Amino acid sequence: MEQFKSQPKKKDIFTGIAEMVSVRFPDLKKKLKMADINETPTEFLEKLVRSGIFITVGLVVLAYLVMWETLSYDLVYKPINGILMLLAPLVIIPPVVFFYLMLYPDAAIMRRQKEMDYEIVFAGRHIVIALKSGMPLFDTFVGASTGYGAVSTEFRRIVDQVTLGVPVTQAIRDVVQYNPSKYFTRILMQITNSLSSGSDLASSLESVIEQISKEQMISLKEYSQKLTPIVMFYMVFGIIVPSLGVVLATVVFSAISGGVKGLSSVLLVEIFLLITVVQFLFLGFVESSRPKYLI
Repeated sequence: MEQFKSQPKKKDIFTGIAEMVSVRFPDLKKKLKMADINETPTEFLEKLVRSGIFITVGLVVLAYLVMWETLSYDLVYKPINGILMLLAPLVIIPPVVFFYLMLYPDAAIMRRQKEMDYEIVFAGRHIVIALKSGMPLFDTFVGASTGYGAVSTEFRRIVDQVTLGVPVTQAIRDVVQYNPSKYFTRILMQITNSLSSGSDLASSLESVIEQISKEQMISLKEYSQKLTPIVMFYMVFGIIVPSLGVVLATVVFSAISGGVKGLSSVLLVEIFLLITVVQFLFLGFVESSRPKYLI
């Protein structure tokens, strides 16, 4: 029978690093639960360290390839500058990669929040209609546990807990505790308060849902007003300045050198990479800031 017992996971160097780093991030456990990531902080950090090493090596090699011409010249004729350039990627890239990967739980929380806010109003109206028709609260949760995306997943968790014997109010609090959607939390807490006070659940819940619907409409209008200056900023700094800047720089360098020397290929590659990064940052910002509601 001893051979069938589960063996504890052997610790390696990555596990040791993850355990040391996890102490520095005491809120990581809560973030992972809110992001619906079924991993312990140590397991998450262990994967992060492994991935970070491969990404860091790739970026360091890419940085050396981009700087190769300047780096080789400085190492011969300007040793101090060359050594600094040689060490710069090794010092800068690893922490940047680590903290960038540490943003994954926050991004997952935002994505989960948007997925829930997308259909929360329709799921809430489903519950209100069912309650007004005389259906018990538990049965309304069962009905809302399908057909409403991420919202249905949360209601399904409540249904599963109640089926196992957990009181409805306690099951609601357990689910709300690690839920990132303020709208979902507001609806369920209204249900809990109405159950505790004995007030009309359908009427109070309907008023909360209507208020949420109005807030989502206001959020959409604010986004449309904010989009115009963002597009203007992108047109200036993402298209006009890079295109005209490269042309003007080429003309100036050619005029200064008498047509003998212009922009080097390495510098052009660096400019192209910078423009590409600006494009992706803009598209990512627009996509992340756009509210997604089904009203």
